[in-house]
Amino acid sequence: MPSMDIVSEVDKVELRNAVDNARRELDKRFDFRGKNPDIELKDFVVTLSADDDFTCNQMVDLFRMQLSKRNVDPSSMEVDDKPLHTGKTFSLKVKFKEGIESLTAKKLVKQIKDSKLKVQAAIQGDSVRVTGKKRDDLQAVMRLAKESDLGQPFQFNNFKD
Repeated sequence: MPSMDIVSEVDKVELRNAVDNARRELDKRFDFRGKNPDIELKDFVVTLSADDDFTCNQMVDLFRMQLSKRNVDPSSMEVDDKPLHTGKTFSLKVKFKEGIESLTAKKLVKQIKDSKLKVQAAIQGDSVRVTGKKRDDLQAVMRLAKESDLGQPFQFNNFKD
């Protein structure tokens, strides 16, 4: 019986590459000169810091663009509302969603059951296991999950026939 797992993961290597590319872009751009921009990655938390809050918000847009170039879905990032002011610098923390939260998983399972597809969906930790008799049904669930607006991107792995 075919089965698959619906997960929400961020590729750590691609995230690091996006941070490195954003750092290089900050060094090149003229509008960031003299603003002391800095970008750091530590445990799926990216810290953007600069001399003023406007520059921090610009850096978020630049980082989002670099993420999309590296095929990391920018909807998986959670940005602080306001930059934190410490001493001379402002800093923003950008966190990345890892795994599917239980509330989101329940909504996803409900959508799958409401679609009347002949599949079974079960929550297993931070992923959702979907089993069915036909591959076509699982592919329909993939489409349904991608089209759903649940606030985070989904990936599919362990697709077994």
